[in-house]
Amino acid sequence: MSDQNTIFPSPPIGGGRGVKAGIIGGAGYTGGELLRILINHPSVEIAFIHSNSNAGNYIYEVHTDLFGETELKFTGEYNFNIDVLFLCVGHGDARKFLDANPFPASVKIIDLSQDFRHTEKSSISYEATQNSQPATRNFIYGLPELNRDAIKKASNIANPGCFATCLQLGLLPLAAKGILNNEVHITATTGSTGAGQSLAPTSHFTWRNDNLSVYKAFDHQHLKEIRQSLTQLQNNFDQDINFIPYRGDFTRGIIASMYLNSDLTEEEAVNLYTEYYAGHPFTHVSTRNIDLKQIVNTNKCFIQVQKKGNKLFIISIMDNLLKGASGQAVQNMNLLFGLDEKSGLNLKAVAF
Repeated sequence: MSDQNTIFPSPPIGGGRGVKAGIIGGAGYTGGELLRILINHPSVEIAFIHSNSNAGNYIYEVHTDLFGETELKFTGEYNFNIDVLFLCVGHGDARKFLDANPFPASVKIIDLSQDFRHTEKSSISYEATQNSQPATRNFIYGLPELNRDAIKKASNIANPGCFATCLQLGLLPLAAKGILNNEVHITATTGSTGAGQSLAPTSHFTWRNDNLSVYKAFDHQHLKEIRQSLTQLQNNFDQDINFIPYRGDFTRGIIASMYLNSDLTEEEAVNLYTEYYAGHPFTHVSTRNIDLKQIVNTNKCFIQVQKKGNKLFIISIMDNLLKGASGQAVQNMNLLFGLDEKSGLNLKAVAF
């Protein structure tokens, strides 16, 4: 930061292109996706894209698909003269960054890590410093299909996890009706970008290609936020969520299949899901078979509901980097600032 002893007042919304945004951690997958959206967002001006490892480099030197789209550069500096700050950093690093850099309350925070998703960790307190008063930031869980009204009134958003978003959208209508009364069985496969940009043995092409593997069976970290949301809607929910995640041999997208015992007919289930998501512009219930190419590169989630004997069978699909991360973060930003919820997010699926 160029001057840690200076706090700049945030300008009013409406000057220039509107919302003035800063990004911390702009060189990774989520930072790249966020940039792709924001450079074309009609109501956003990008103030800075921070990256310690790429300071001074053009954005397109890292995110090569942005060549010809922008002449912005990464910077090792940042300031407080913004309206919203996106934290695209690793788990644990967001809280550390805010501890070291207490941005003024006028700056809204959207955190894409898991640091503030859980109720007992959804706030951070600051001691008084030379330039600030003691303050506490409280984070709202940023799943619009669950907390849209609260998001609109919030100042700080904990963006949900990718698996968590996909699975919750497959189960929320049942919890909202209070009929999630049986254990749930889930199998879900995610693309390689879900593991982030850091290299690991399971992210190399030679291992991932033509391969499939299970990981974190029954104890994936996103289960905690999933259960938290389900009990928010149905406080007596105490059933097992049996979740088996798979690493897929494709780049992006999540496909999840879920089933549980249910007395609903297929028609009742389809109507229940359709009514719950009416008015939510990115989540759609289909009566036809769905596949990943319909949603990759979009902020959409498609859901299909079927009845097989006494089992309710639910398929949920979405792009892990967009609806599961950066697209949802922009959706939350739009709600925070009273913008059209779909602004900047009318993205075309790859389709074929």
